[in-house]
Amino acid sequence: MNNKDDFLLEIRNLHKQFSSNAVLKGVDITLKAGEVHAIVGGNGAGKSTLMKIITGLYQSDSGVMKVKGIQASFSNSYDAHLHGIYLVPQEPLIFPNMSVEENIMIGLPESKSHLRQKIDIILKRLGWKLDLQKNAVTLAIAEQQLVEIIRGLVREAEILILDEPTSALTFGEIDSLFKLIKQLTSEGIGVFYITHRFSEIFTLANTVSLLRDGIISARGPVSEFTYESLVEGLVPESVSAENILKENETLTEPPSPRNPSAKEALRVSNISGRRFQNISFDIFPGEILGIAGVVGAGRTEIAEAIFGLMPIEKGSVYLGDTVINQYSIRQRIHNGLVYVPEDRHTHGIFSIASIKNNISSTILHRLRGLFLPFNQEKDMSRKFMADLKIKAANMNQELKDLSGGNQQKVVLSKYLAAEPKVIILDEPTRGIDANARMDIYRIIMNLKLKGLAVLLISSDIEEVHKLSDKVLVIHEGSIMKLLEKNETTVDEITATAFGVKKEATA
Repeated sequence: MNNKDDFLLEIRNLHKQFSSNAVLKGVDITLKAGEVHAIVGGNGAGKSTLMKIITGLYQSDSGVMKVKGIQASFSNSYDAHLHGIYLVPQEPLIFPNMSVEENIMIGLPESKSHLRQKIDIILKRLGWKLDLQKNAVTLAIAEQQLVEIIRGLVREAEILILDEPTSALTFGEIDSLFKLIKQLTSEGIGVFYITHRFSEIFTLANTVSLLRDGIISARGPVSEFTYESLVEGLVPESVSAENILKENETLTEPPSPRNPSAKEALRVSNISGRRFQNISFDIFPGEILGIAGVVGAGRTEIAEAIFGLMPIEKGSVYLGDTVINQYSIRQRIHNGLVYVPEDRHTHGIFSIASIKNNISSTILHRLRGLFLPFNQEKDMSRKFMADLKIKAANMNQELKDLSGGNQQKVVLSKYLAAEPKVIILDEPTRGIDANARMDIYRIIMNLKLKGLAVLLISSDIEEVHKLSDKVLVIHEGSIMKLLEKNETTVDEITATAFGVKKEATA
């Protein structure tokens, strides 16, 4: 291993441009042996492009990259692997028809028996439980993330790039990952850690670099930064960090009173299904009901059952006064129920289609005729791009070229185009930066003000508490408690989500 004063990776004056769009504008960044170097930046700041150059998926236009003091340029990710560099991506790249074990071993020349031993050792160090013979198509997002991390570790990377690694992990899994990272860095491995969670930076990192509009706007030891200075380094110079923080505070205002004569927009009556049982709740127009719980509690399964993606074994779902158990997904959408899924890349977007085509995709059946009404499609796309502040060259840009936050806005537009009465949002801010997160929060609050009923599922307890009028806490597939926003705290929601029942005090 290298001496801890040596650079594992050194990048100087790196530039990258796509057509007329300059993405990286002279980036300098280094990584030492044993260092956790946090990289923070808004969507579109250039983080992904920088990492793709380091891992050989892109080539730079100019600049110098050195790996352990030797100048290098990779033509593909395999070259990067040979030089000890491995990227654990934010969106897991899983082969669904292969086993977990096959997904981890793919491309490695060692014998299966030797690789199994290495995987067993890693799993024991992590304290993670993972069925290696399980078919990958059955894995939840959190489990897919574990597979990606194990892939990097089994390849004995010296430079490990972790892109939002905790976005779908439980608290226990995060704790295990942090312990492992500290162990790996103590052995001389360097880690680039990309995150939007500021608390993780102060917990884990030695160094932080802020990437804004293709340049490093600030860098230094983590001890020199505060939450406010991180925000200041990320937002455009024309925007005050203080204003963003104040806007954030406005979302904590108490919920508006409900119209006493209003009828439920959605009523769920004693439903049971895979990984949940006896779930009942209702949502009224202009109300946000948050569902909190740890990963694996059954939150997404409940949402999928309501939307018709999973079977309901017993109980009923009412949209207004109508039971919709037997409705197809198209009928549910047509009658005003939409679902924005957690895994936008698998279920939410058509990555190689345009923004315009994605937005109109949920209502194509309404636009049928001899000719597709292109003008109507364009007008609708312009409206949503303006209303949701989608940053793109034009409506014909492919979704794969947009940042994560802008992709999420397109997914929202796609379902809002169906003119819903009830919208289910499953992890709507997963993997997006602080600025885009605030945009999504404003969109959600505007949906409420327009009279939509919103079912909000999120692993971020503060997010659920901030946005919801009521919070339904799920633990191991059952309702633990229904909490009114003005009668609860983040600590109480967290304790309830983990199954901790606090004794009432006098």
